[in-house]
Amino acid sequence: MKKNSNRKIAQLLESIADLLEIQEANFHKIRAYRKGAEAVRSADASIARLVRKNDMQSIKDLPFIGEGIASAIAEFVKTGKSRLFERLQGEISPEDIFARVPSIGKDLARRISERLGIHSLEELELAAHDGRLEKIEGFGPKRIQSVRTSLAGMLSGAAQRHIHKTESKKPRSKKPGVDVLLSLDAEYRRRAEADKLKKISPRRFNPEGKAWLPIMHADRGEWSFTLLFSNTARAHNLDKVKDWVVVYYENRGIEDQCTVVTENRGALEGKRVVRGREAECRRYYGAAS
Repeated sequence: MKKNSNRKIAQLLESIADLLEIQEANFHKIRAYRKGAEAVRSADASIARLVRKNDMQSIKDLPFIGEGIASAIAEFVKTGKSRLFERLQGEISPEDIFARVPSIGKDLARRISERLGIHSLEELELAAHDGRLEKIEGFGPKRIQSVRTSLAGMLSGAAQRHIHKTESKKPRSKKPGVDVLLSLDAEYRRRAEADKLKKISPRRFNPEGKAWLPIMHADRGEWSFTLLFSNTARAHNLDKVKDWVVVYYENRGIEDQCTVVTENRGALEGKRVVRGREAECRRYYGAAS
């Protein structure tokens, strides 16, 4: 079997559907991945070849293949991995994300994650501009400038790819509002505390293979969400695993993540805030008070 044959891609989509079903995700999303797998398996053209030709429209013309599934296919063909699949297994880590940035290898990526406690490229971009990154060993002025330039290209490139012409002309926001994120965070922690969520068995920091990490899927308007406690080295070292909640969100190809934490200083001390969006949280709590 070729590495990225249609059959291999279909197997990935079916595996994603299986995990979503086990975790009681939205029925329509599960069905879309299963039907998408069928469409890929029966396609006459090589899906991998279409990706390499950057002919994504031909892929999206297949039944049940929307922007989200097309993006997952393209990532798998280009990298041999699927962040969505790894996320559903509880295996994706901030180090994996940061190591994708040119001039940041695995060692520096691990150092960033352990010392800054950030999870996304957007948070990394903020750290590269606000002085936090320069405090980490290995990041001199030239490397930081390289990181800034690379992130500007990666983030703007993603936006250009995702905000192109679609079937709907309705404008799309690039991020869900902090009100939605904080509401989901509260629901996740409440249901996790009541033991009302499915649990997965991450390999990282779980030598006994115990199913302990609660996972929640939710849809709010145009966005789909997955929430988990932060299973990172820094979260474990600081005893913040059940305080830091990582929220993954996706909307027709736009995909990112953020972390919700309890603020321990300043005007928002004791309140739940979305890291990197503290100003919006201040406005939110000001409006709510």
